[in-house]
Amino acid sequence: MNLAVIGAGYVGLVAGTCFAENGHEVTCVDIDETKIAMLKEGKVPIYEPGLEEMVRRNAQEQRLSFSMDLAGAVKSSAIIFIAVGTPQGVNGQANTEHVRTTVKSIAKAMDSFKIIVTKSTVPVGTADQIKGWLAEETSHPFAVVSNPEFLKEGAAVDDFMKPDRVVLGGDNAEALDAVKELYEPFVRTGNPILIMDSRSAEMSKYAANAMLATKISFINEIARLCESMGADIDEVRRAVAMDRRIGPHFIFPGVGYGGSCFPKDIRAAISMGGGEPEMLLLKAVEQVNERQKFLLVEKVKRHFGSDLSGLAFAIWGLSFKPRTDDMRDAPSITVIDCLLKAGGKIQAFDPEAMDEAKKIFGDQIQCVHRNYDALPGAAALLVLTEWNEFRRPDFPRIKQLLKQPVIFDGRNVYDAADLKKLGFKYYSIGRADG
Repeated sequence: MNLAVIGAGYVGLVAGTCFAENGHEVTCVDIDETKIAMLKEGKVPIYEPGLEEMVRRNAQEQRLSFSMDLAGAVKSSAIIFIAVGTPQGVNGQANTEHVRTTVKSIAKAMDSFKIIVTKSTVPVGTADQIKGWLAEETSHPFAVVSNPEFLKEGAAVDDFMKPDRVVLGGDNAEALDAVKELYEPFVRTGNPILIMDSRSAEMSKYAANAMLATKISFINEIARLCESMGADIDEVRRAVAMDRRIGPHFIFPGVGYGGSCFPKDIRAAISMGGGEPEMLLLKAVEQVNERQKFLLVEKVKRHFGSDLSGLAFAIWGLSFKPRTDDMRDAPSITVIDCLLKAGGKIQAFDPEAMDEAKKIFGDQIQCVHRNYDALPGAAALLVLTEWNEFRRPDFPRIKQLLKQPVIFDGRNVYDAADLKKLGFKYYSIGRADG
């Protein structure tokens, strides 16, 4: 089948490539000329494990192409996926202007019946708005299907190729069957394709992310309580995770969540109802998360004092999570800003996010090429992202390179007892510092 994906960003590029991998002919459309030029050369503008190789293979086999010609892609495709950005707008709500503009452009290009599928994260009720926007611009028949994505950055290709579930919302049985058929090869192991109304489908994305964010803020709140009461969050987490009603996922304490989804979607859910009903729990989830981003800085200042002038700090990890270069709403931004404002200097390393860090901080921080290059002359090491290459470092080497053997572990990567034996002053989250 011929498919068009409008928006060659994170969601659109992964979706288009994975559909091509299953034999469909896919055209990914974007208005960014530089991005399209890169993709035509086989270069992927984002870091996502396994994606670049898949893009190149499907492009070489002529199943996947990239274009700025939206009208041509619409005319040649039976199903058009919308995967454009919905950035945070005023008061936290999702801004759907890019969706509206895209829909109107699709409508003007239509020459026959088309199925328009929304993969962008949109407020509840957007599918109904899309129908109205289409009807304003075209007399051709159409159907609208809501198909929220549930991809994890760093594992997006696997998530798309082997989804836990596929959610489809709409009221046109023919269109729902056609989109369901697209996804059936991805769920051959028996995971469900859920069919529902469009508003429920749109809400499912916000509900899922809200639940996951709540688990993170909950465990971070408990970690603070553990510190104040002399309990160990690692032991508490293990005990809690054994309860099958709760499970082990998303209950690791740290310096807060970030990225392109959780912060934006939580704020959008809070604002969606216009304050009625008031989202009391989600407001608390966001407040806990924002407070958590300052926790490691508080520990640094308790150790060194509030004036950090003349002190350099080594940072390991800048992306909001491992296996991505995404720094949107990353806790590292808050931590680095606070250290800089207190007079500190930053020597930073991340396996993939160095270019993003330079865009954000410019020459305010020193970006280095290897993790150990961040250590010489630093008063302490701060670990902000749990990349695998940080998990088993050469601690004697770290001790030798740092001015003082001090580590602030924002992800509880290391064993406190082991570091104490090695002579480190070690601070973590929800455990006794020492």
